[in-house]
Amino acid sequence: MSAEESPADFATLAEALAAHDIELAPEQVELLDRYREALWRWNEQLNLTRHTTLTKFVGRDVVDSHQLASLIDQKRRVLDIGSGGGVPGLVIAIIRPDLRVAVCESTQKKAKVLQAIVDELALPVEVFGCRAEELLELRTFDAIVARAVAPLAKLLTWLAPHWGAFDELLLVKGRSWVEERGEARHRGLMKGLALRKAATYPMPGPAGESVILRVFQDDGA
Repeated sequence: MSAEESPADFATLAEALAAHDIELAPEQVELLDRYREALWRWNEQLNLTRHTTLTKFVGRDVVDSHQLASLIDQKRRVLDIGSGGGVPGLVIAIIRPDLRVAVCESTQKKAKVLQAIVDELALPVEVFGCRAEELLELRTFDAIVARAVAPLAKLLTWLAPHWGAFDELLLVKGRSWVEERGEARHRGLMKGLALRKAATYPMPGPAGESVILRVFQDDGA
C-alpha cells in the first residue's frame, strides 16, 4: 500500500517525508513544518490550499517542489509566479537555501499572507504583489517556476514579451500537458522556443503522474 493509499494520515511531517524518500536536514524539516502550520492557519481565513493533511501536503506540494528544486542549478535566481500560498516557491526556498527565491502573487490578500509567512519564518524570500509581467519589466531571473497557474498557451502568451528577463521556465503539469503543447504550437506560441520533459513522477489520484516541462529559447527551434 502506498503512502497516498493509507487510510490514516501520517503522525509527523518527518514520517511523511520518509515515506516519499525525501531526505532533508533536521532544521529544514522543522522549518518546513512551521511553514505548513502557518499555511494551514492562514487557510482558515483565506482559501490557500486544499492539502490540509500531511499525506496531501507532502505527497503533492512537497513532492512537486522537491522535484522542481532538483532541476535548478546552484545559486540561481528563481521566481515563482502565481505562488498562492507559497507552493512551490517557499518550499523550494526551504529545501534549497542556496537559491535566491522570489514569489509573485497578483491577488493582494494572498500576497500579504505570503509576506506574513516569510516574515514569521525569517525566510530570505522577496514577495511581490503584482502580475509577473509587471515584475519582469523591472527584474531579471535565471528561472521561473509555476504550478497550477494557467494552461501552457496562456502562460506563454503572458511571458512572450519578457524572455529577455529570464532563461528558462519550469512548469509542473499533469497528463494534459501534451494537449496543452499542441494548443501552444497551433497558436504559434512555440516559435523560437524548445520544450523538454525534464522529469516524470507518479502522483496520487486520477492524474496518475506529473511532469515537469522545461521551456527555453532555442535559436534552432
